[in-house]
Amino acid sequence: MVKAKQEQEKADSARKELLEQLEVRKRIAEQRPRFLRPESWRYVRIHPEWRKPKGLDNKIRKSFKGYPKRVKVGYRGPAVTRGYHPSGHVDVLVHNALQLEELIPEKDAVRIGRRVGARKRAEILKRASELGLRVLNPTRLRTIEPKK
Repeated sequence: MVKAKQEQEKADSARKELLEQLEVRKRIAEQRPRFLRPESWRYVRIHPEWRKPKGLDNKIRKSFKGYPKRVKVGYRGPAVTRGYHPSGHVDVLVHNALQLEELIPEKDAVRIGRRVGARKRAEILKRASELGLRVLNPTRLRTIEPKK
């Protein structure tokens, strides 16, 4: 009895620590600069998603003043929170209802795969509600009408 209570207190303190670290991650993300691909603001054909600058005279690679910031390790969030959803659950990708059986409701949150159709999506949502699992993307459900 005493051992179970100690384990519960330990789990609660770990959960509290994780939620605090998620808040830290959020604050770090708000201060993080927007990393732009070099010259993406000049040409329409170059998309703004970050690519490592590799040119010999590239001003961003050389970290010149007045140019966008480079991606560096120091901008990363806490290691404890990597892989966690902002709610504090582990984000688990699911493609069918059978994969829900091995998940833990207090720890895991379900994300339905984007290629899953309406029928299987409805099955997953129904089974997740039965098991008490949180679904991160429950919308996009179409109703299937039976043929006449």
